[in-house]
Amino acid sequence: MFVKACLNGARRVEDHPAVPRSPAELAAAAADVVAAGAAAIHMHPRGDDGAESLDASAIGAAVAAVRAVVDVPVGVSTGAWFLPEPADRLNAVAGWDILPDFASVNIHEAGALDLADALLARGVGVEAGLWHGDAARLLVGSGLADRCTRLLIEPLMPELDDALAATADMERELDGVAPGVPRLLHGFGATSWAVLDVAVERGYQVRIGLEDTVVGRDGTPVSGNADLVRAAVAAFGPTAP
Repeated sequence: MFVKACLNGARRVEDHPAVPRSPAELAAAAADVVAAGAAAIHMHPRGDDGAESLDASAIGAAVAAVRAVVDVPVGVSTGAWFLPEPADRLNAVAGWDILPDFASVNIHEAGALDLADALLARGVGVEAGLWHGDAARLLVGSGLADRCTRLLIEPLMPELDDALAATADMERELDGVAPGVPRLLHGFGATSWAVLDVAVERGYQVRIGLEDTVVGRDGTPVSGNADLVRAAVAAFGPTAP
């Protein structure tokens, strides 16, 4: 059983009042989800202006605060919307003085493979984010898959049938590729819980948190990230290792 907690993503407090933004809020949320059973943390640190950031000050403050309260791997996003120019993302990573354990890299984004190489050169693990079959094909062709910490199968389509079709496409492309690298499958929004159940059935790692959904299985709002993690842990059943 492996549940990664995705604490905030691009969510705002208008989306849910418990979305953590500051280092102190991220640390408090991290402590809660680890107590609930999370095995790793994924977060989007914020700058002083509240925007998602790759700046060394934002990354360092968030990572240090979370590491002070939990003893699980801590990861960050490198989404292209933070800094649209690939060179700017490379420069940002080069300036990090406190390093996360891993960073997610969306393989379809411009400059993703160079960014992955830069992260690995700094000793930061890479989660290869795959949103569709084209991204999976690009990853396979790059030879990067075996060097990754984790392969993220991320069908972000709003309709479940579309999400499952995209998952099947990515799985076909990844068949036999990097067999020793863990795979994590998750949905987003309305598909979060159904896709999580598919992931459990297939023996994949899972993720859940306010980044992906603000409601529980019954469709009612949760109090925070820990509620979501507890429900995800329960999906593995009482005999889960």
